[in-house]
Amino acid sequence: MTTIKDGKGRPKAPLTPWKQKSKKAKKPLPGIASMDGRWGYPAIAPFFLLFLIFGVAPVVYSIYIAFFKWDPLGESEFNGLNNFIFLFQDSDFWIAIRNTFSIWALSTFPQMIIAISLAAILRNKRLKGKSFWRTILLVPNITSIIAITIVFQQLFGREYGLINSILGLIPGVDNIDFIEGVIPSHVQIATMITWRWVGYNTLIFLASMLAIPDELYESASVDGASKWQQFKYVTLPSLKNTITFVLIVGTIGGLQVFAEPQQLAADGGSTKQFLTLTLFLYNQAFLNNKYGYAAAIGIAITFIVLIISAINFVITRKLAGEGSR
Repeated sequence: MTTIKDGKGRPKAPLTPWKQKSKKAKKPLPGIASMDGRWGYPAIAPFFLLFLIFGVAPVVYSIYIAFFKWDPLGESEFNGLNNFIFLFQDSDFWIAIRNTFSIWALSTFPQMIIAISLAAILRNKRLKGKSFWRTILLVPNITSIIAITIVFQQLFGREYGLINSILGLIPGVDNIDFIEGVIPSHVQIATMITWRWVGYNTLIFLASMLAIPDELYESASVDGASKWQQFKYVTLPSLKNTITFVLIVGTIGGLQVFAEPQQLAADGGSTKQFLTLTLFLYNQAFLNNKYGYAAAIGIAITFIVLIISAINFVITRKLAGEGSR
C-alpha cells in the first residue's frame, strides 16, 4: 500500500471522512459564485416593473392632471388649485361624503358583529358539516353585483317587497320607500354590502379563533366561567389584532363603495341619496368629462381614507391595550 508523505518525507495522516466533506464543501460551484447573486435581480424585476407601470405611474399621473383643466382630446389648461377650491365649495361633494359615511357605518359595524357571531358558531366542535357551512359562506362573495341588485330591489320594493310585507304586520307601520328615502336607501345598500362580505369576514375571524389554544378555554371552564364569559374574556381579547385588520380593510372598502349605488341609480338618485364619493368621481370623469376635477376628487378620497384608517387604528389599539390590563 502506498503511503502518502509530506514535503519532508514524513508519513501524512489520511483524511477523515468529515474533513473530506468539508474540503469539498469549500469549493465554489462553477458559474454561481462568480455571479455574486446577480441572477436574483432579473427574477424579482417583473413585480417591480408591473408595480411601477400599473401602481405608481397612474397615481403620479392623476396628481399631475389634478392641477389642470384636462381635455384628453384637446389642449389642457393649467388650473392650479382651482379644482381643489371648487371641490370644497361643491355641495355634491359634501352630500357624497355624508352618504358614504352613512353607508359605511350602517354596513361595517353590524357586519363585524354578525361575522364574529357566525365564526363563534362555526368554531363549535360539535357542529356537523363544518366544511359545507364554511364553503357556503363564500357564495355571496362570488355572486354578480347585478344579480344581487335585482334580488334586493325585489326584497326592498315599496308595494310588494318582502321587507315591507313583514313590516306591514306591525300595527301603525306604513310601507317604506327604500329608493327615494335617504336613510332607507342607505339601509338597503348597507344590507347588500353586509350580505356580500359577511361570509368572507367570518372566515377571517374563524381562522383567528382556531389559533386560540384550547387550554385557555379549559382553564376558564375549570374556574367556573360560562360560555359568554369565555367568549368575552378569552375570545374577544385574542381577536384584537384581527378586529383591527378587518376594521381598517372594511373602512378602506366602505369609503370606496361604487357598484351597489351605481346599479340602483347611476346619476345618484333624485335627491342625490345614492351619490357616494366614488360614484361622484365616476360621474365627473366619464359623464361630465371633467378629468382634472375627477383627479382632484380621487386625491381627496385618498386623504380621507388615510385619515379614517389612522383614526381607526389608534382607537382600536387603545381599546385593545385597555382591555388587556
